[in-house]
Amino acid sequence: MGIFKKDTTNAKNNDKDVTDYQNDTFKSCKEMNMLSKSFKSCKEDSFVIGSMMSSVMGSGDKEEMSILEPDHHHDGVPGEERGAWSNQVEFFLSCMAYAVGIGNVWRFPYKCYKNGGGVFLIPYLTMLALAALPMFYMELVLGQFSQLGPNKVFGKLAPAFRGLGYGMLCVTMWVALYYNVIIAWAFFYTFASLTSSLAWAECSNWFNSPDCYLPELAMGCDQNTTLWNNTCTPISLYCQARGVEDALNSTHCSEAIAVESLHDRKSPAEEYFKGYMLLMDEDTTLDNLGCMNWRLAGCLLLSWIVVGACLVKGVKSAGKVVWFTALFPYFVLVLLLVRGATLPGAVEGVKYFLYPDWEKLLSIHVWADAATQIFYSLGPAFGGLITLSSYNKRDNNCQRDAILIALINSGTSIFAGFVIFSILGFMAQELNVPVSEVVEGGIGLAFVVYPTAVTKLPVSPLWSFLFFTMLLTLGLDSQFTMVETLITALYDEKPSLRKHNCLVVGGVCLVGLVFGLPMCLQGGFYIFVLLDEYSGSWSLLVLAVVEVVLVGWVYGTERLCMDIYHMGIRANRYLSYYWVLTWKISTPLLLSCVLVATLLDYHPAKEGDYVFPAWANGVGWGVALSSLLAVLPLSGLEVWRALLSGLPLSSLVTPCRFHRDTVTNMAITSSNNNLVEAAYGEEEIKSDIK
Repeated sequence: MGIFKKDTTNAKNNDKDVTDYQNDTFKSCKEMNMLSKSFKSCKEDSFVIGSMMSSVMGSGDKEEMSILEPDHHHDGVPGEERGAWSNQVEFFLSCMAYAVGIGNVWRFPYKCYKNGGGVFLIPYLTMLALAALPMFYMELVLGQFSQLGPNKVFGKLAPAFRGLGYGMLCVTMWVALYYNVIIAWAFFYTFASLTSSLAWAECSNWFNSPDCYLPELAMGCDQNTTLWNNTCTPISLYCQARGVEDALNSTHCSEAIAVESLHDRKSPAEEYFKGYMLLMDEDTTLDNLGCMNWRLAGCLLLSWIVVGACLVKGVKSAGKVVWFTALFPYFVLVLLLVRGATLPGAVEGVKYFLYPDWEKLLSIHVWADAATQIFYSLGPAFGGLITLSSYNKRDNNCQRDAILIALINSGTSIFAGFVIFSILGFMAQELNVPVSEVVEGGIGLAFVVYPTAVTKLPVSPLWSFLFFTMLLTLGLDSQFTMVETLITALYDEKPSLRKHNCLVVGGVCLVGLVFGLPMCLQGGFYIFVLLDEYSGSWSLLVLAVVEVVLVGWVYGTERLCMDIYHMGIRANRYLSYYWVLTWKISTPLLLSCVLVATLLDYHPAKEGDYVFPAWANGVGWGVALSSLLAVLPLSGLEVWRALLSGLPLSSLVTPCRFHRDTVTNMAITSSNNNLVEAAYGEEEIKSDIK
């Protein structure tokens, strides 16, 4: 693509480079079929000399005028009113912190182990290159070029898709509600680590049940006893306690009932998580949610206070906080890796993590897991990336940022796998069991398995404190972006609210707290699981597919590439071909395949042995559909306006000319490249002005 011609050295100071710019720009007009006419017509169709510059993609037709009313007071205006990053490092760290989240620590290592070890990296990196990275870069471009949030930008690309951003905001709202609950849990465990001995290290606490099980204690029981009620209990008494009158022998209570079948063993860490922190009872269900857990509610309040305090001045304050929250997790991961590598059994744990199972490459589920993991890790289609980049200067090299952040994100996931499995290998050796018996993913890894593992380490409260502080900072980084996305949407809808930023930020956090409190009930964990299962699953993938089709085919990669060029971002011919091919073909295709696989793999929500009732799954479907229904009102309104005004339906899929004219002019100005002079010549422009 000619619009991505390689920069020459010292373009500003070398006359020959100016000539090259002229030739490159002229070639780009012809190559992109924007001007199969003449150079003069390219100029006439593309630029309005005076107060604004129109899109190079324009044809000057009336049909190109959007039916959207332009936001004269606000549309794409950079500077102090909307806010901006203090420097580009803060943007980079914020983007990196948003991408590198809790899932890199608690989900990727387990997914890698489960799906073939080191072999999983092949589909993982393939999906990164063909789908996740292109979409990540695309969203950075959309936000940086338009300097609008997700609720505004898509209507400017094509009025019929005006509601798409509101669907993304709906997903972000649901996820932000339960994500801060995870942060509240991390606060709880961080405070619980400030002690001389960890409460989940033994079975002698008031919240432990008779089924609490410590393997090291069980090793002291002989063949006629079993560990139960924190002591070695004779088999006959154990059988009686389980409702069987007498024991047949040391392995069977009766001919039909084996002793092993009666076990309902739970680790002290699991009982601490559910029995002490969540205060769940045996009869706790969605039909019996119980009372409010005020300790957890207090941690949730603290979580929202921290989020609000860090966002009270928008990206100005958030940009300062990420210097710590984005970098501290790496400090802890390095410490944990050094400690884990010195433990016995660490090598076996890492072998389990990386041992390749080549047959897994033939499984469609492995490829679907790889695509899902990298997609949710980088976080496109939530609106967060568009929001972060909308506070950028238009000449920022977001192409460089996208590639570096994607590589850092994947590298962090792999690095975290070494950290986690070195500790799990040590834990397995201590318990004298295979590594496969101690491996678990998701919440279980973060709040059950790893807390159990740190109890085996010397000075275990210190390592527990470091681990949960790391989880806390990882979670806060992602939460900052999600909440800032919602706040930015309010500001973009009503710019006058920026004068009352403390009230807006406080109001958003207060609403989040109120709607998050039900997850602090004794049965609130099941509400959490329900939201986690439905809020950001297949509905998010639908929005992602619509977004990439909109940009790649409706708005067009030609326009998008020219927007990139106007911002002064360059790529060689092969890299530009890569972006275009992935935006138009591989990304929508692969995301569509993942969407189909997700729907085919649907199963009703459950947690452990508890299967959610039908009404709960119905609520879950309502949550998922709400994100899609949020798209319809404003998109439908644009269709109605088009019909009333008599505009052709093609206007519904035509970019807003006024908006594109304005931001193109601003992009060219801020890119420090005088593309107008380079393309058309100073004398010709002066004559046009006269």
